[in-house]
Amino acid sequence: MDPQPGGDRSGRDPFTGEDLGDEGAYYECFAPDGGGAGTVWLDEPPAQAPPPPTPGEVARQAVAQMNLAAIRIGIAPTPPATAVVGVPVWLWVADPDTTTFGPTTASATVRGVTVTATARVDQVRWGLGDGTTLSCGVGTPYVPEYGGAPSPDCGHIFTRESGSEPGGAYTVTATTTWVVEWAGAGQTGTITVDPLVAQTRIVVAEGQVLVS
Repeated sequence: MDPQPGGDRSGRDPFTGEDLGDEGAYYECFAPDGGGAGTVWLDEPPAQAPPPPTPGEVARQAVAQMNLAAIRIGIAPTPPATAVVGVPVWLWVADPDTTTFGPTTASATVRGVTVTATARVDQVRWGLGDGTTLSCGVGTPYVPEYGGAPSPDCGHIFTRESGSEPGGAYTVTATTTWVVEWAGAGQTGTITVDPLVAQTRIVVAEGQVLVS
């Protein structure tokens, strides 16, 4: 502080009368998060404060609070039921919520830098295990009333059975890609989160025709 409280110091705290010794000075301290200020006596000058984090760094801390998770796979026929070659299989995001599909919003503050981030799923990419891949949104849940109809927005028809696959089943994967938009400290930006993967296995058999 310039000037120091008490002018020509006599070695005693002008506020409390405490003996402060012959060395040192008063410093006015400010909380970086806006929590207030105060006066403190230090024998030596304080170390220089490190630079504040970038808004992008704080945005990643906000994302870490979201607890984003892979989707819960919806598939019909539902394992352990067996799918049949040539019969439609339905795929969808089961019970989507803010952690598995979004959108979800969180804020973080680090040393006075506050950022708010919003995350939402950009796409769900399905691998069917037979070399087929699909990009879908949330999909349509299957109900028995649909019978053997194909899914209107996310489905597949297997053309060969799975007997030659490891364990006799295809491994179906759902890879979720999230996009995060953030704003704070006068800046905006976008973060791409590492994809999250869920999987299940489905047995596909040849249909049998009986002739009598």
